[in-house]
Amino acid sequence: MNAYISLGSNLGDRAGNLLLGVRGMLEANLEVIRLSQIYETEPVETFAQPNFLNMVAELRGSTLPRPEELMARLLRIEYALGRTREAAMAPRTIDLDLLFYPNQTSNTQFLTLPHPRLQHRRFVLVPLNELAPRLVHPKLNKTIGELLEELNDDSKINLWRP
Repeated sequence: MNAYISLGSNLGDRAGNLLLGVRGMLEANLEVIRLSQIYETEPVETFAQPNFLNMVAELRGSTLPRPEELMARLLRIEYALGRTREAAMAPRTIDLDLLFYPNQTSNTQFLTLPHPRLQHRRFVLVPLNELAPRLVHPKLNKTIGELLEELNDDSKINLWRP
């Protein structure tokens, strides 16, 4: 199994920020093997703010650092790209979320695996389904495709056409 990272941006050069996020993962010695298409999505669970660009990256599982170290690398990439955390759910230059890590579940203050809200978010499930529709959520025992079919989130998501 491989790891999956959700990338999102709604500040500045959104597409450029996604590209810099992918480049940051490569520079952090993470082996990115596939990328989903880019989707434009409306913000959910938050206040009015610009639309996001979202995508999912697949990382080769056999070359990964342990989950906490992977999360630390993702946070360093966010910081390097100007991500601030002054307010919850605020607009951001980049957001990197660890969705799944091979054969791991976790529920610590630092890291919850799989990501605790991924099954409620169309902006995560659509690009993830593109890469791994038969991936089984270890706690819900459903595939990504099944989670997407059952989803109650009716937020807008469209393939990004620059």
